[in-house]
Amino acid sequence: RTRARRAADWRLILVTDVSGSMEASTVWAALTASVLAGVPTLSTHFLAFSTEVIDLTGHVDDPLSLLLEVSVGGGTHIAAGLRHARELVTVPSRTLVVVVSDFEEGYPLGGLLTEVRALVGAGCHVLGCASLDDTGRPRYSTGVAGRLVAAGMPVAALSPLELARWVGEKIA
Repeated sequence: RTRARRAADWRLILVTDVSGSMEASTVWAALTASVLAGVPTLSTHFLAFSTEVIDLTGHVDDPLSLLLEVSVGGGTHIAAGLRHARELVTVPSRTLVVVVSDFEEGYPLGGLLTEVRALVGAGCHVLGCASLDDTGRPRYSTGVAGRLVAAGMPVAALSPLELARWVGEKIA
């Protein structure tokens, strides 16, 4: 089997915070998802969440369509996004779950930490990407991020290129 064939069953689930404070990061997440959707070794999913979760995977091949479908605003329920992501996992060891958020969780942290531990415990590769402002500077709750790291999810402020490199390293 070729390298591309071996990796064809990798699944990338981008869980993207589209709450009111996330406009700049939502744009880069949508564009990054569209680029990664073109990688033949990945099955790319795009989940947008505020207080509800919307699966926009059907629009991931077209960045403009994806951005037009995203409605930015509302509160933040990261645990709900991760719960939906967990339902998409079929082979945990070949699943990447990337959360793009400012980690300003609007619900009790216990639920969020439980979801992170469930994904990590199942063997998924998880990463928290801190939101970036219009100038590319990170803007996120370091307190919540610290709790997520302790639960097993590394958190980093990554540019789209750095995220693509992380994905590439995981599936290589």
